Amino acid sequence: MLVTFWGVRGSTPCPCDGNQRYGGNTACVSLEVAGEDPIVFDLGTGLRFWGDTLPQDGSLHASALLTHIHWDHVQGLPFFVPALKPGSRFDIYGPGDVGMTLEAAFDTFMRPPFFPVRVSDLPGEIVFHDLTDGDLALGTAKVRARSVPHTGATNGYRVEWNGTSVAYISDHQSPSDGDVEGTSIAASVLELCDGVDLLIHDTQYWSGEWHNKRDWGHCTVDYAVRVARESGAHRLVLFHHDPSHDDGEIDRMLEHARAGVSGCGVDEVIAAAEGLSISLER
Repeated sequence: MLVTFWGVRGSTPCPCDGNQRYGGNTACVSLEVAGEDPIVFDLGTGLRFWGDTLPQDGSLHASALLTHIHWDHVQGLPFFVPALKPGSRFDIYGPGDVGMTLEAAFDTFMRPPFFPVRVSDLPGEIVFHDLTDGDLALGTAKVRARSVPHTGATNGYRVEWNGTSVAYISDHQSPSDGDVEGTSIAASVLELCDGVDLLIHDTQYWSGEWHNKRDWGHCTVDYAVRVARESGAHRLVLFHHDPSHDDGEIDRMLEHARAGVSGCGVDEVIAAAEGLSISLER
């Protein structure tokens, strides 16, 4: 299974000179196995760049696992050229919100005067599937979706495919009562991450930043390290980088996280960067 990062930021796209190495597009990570239809986590602005690598002749059949409907996770859809061609099919799975289906949510924010076209105007076939706390098969891939603490309905995912496993926890609100070591981890998160080969996890803040934004729906790099340690994850990828963090800041976070897993059973810590590909083998 080939895991490739196309967008690694949280909150807002922020390309600039200071983040040329890690990138400034928002959340999008593709999963590919030879001979099977691809899967993508989230539809942030990085989705456009994944689209540049795919056939644009209407032959695309792919599935998206959407964590939630915040802007930074959905803005890429109308710019994903392979899904805009007649004959293509793009299945999007994820949670809507209270009283609103996933399809209705997209129809609400992707319409005039806020955006010039609706999803129904796109030439390709876009099919929405409401999904919370469920399991499904996409080809031979086994997908598990569980609710994750954030602001609003949010899924985390685990994909087991071709003998390997990936957990994707892009936005994770850590408990706001106490320090990192004294707070709990949601059972749903530990279930998704249990013994996983690769854990992609929200690391938006340092501890000092988090204390000023403790109800913004995210967590610290220390909390992500704790999730990896307690779940037995083999590799941790720092993800959903804060838009105010330049390349040097993420370097420092990476060094800090690597020190935090020393001797704890986590084999490797990596910072997500646009264009990074990780090959997982049985």
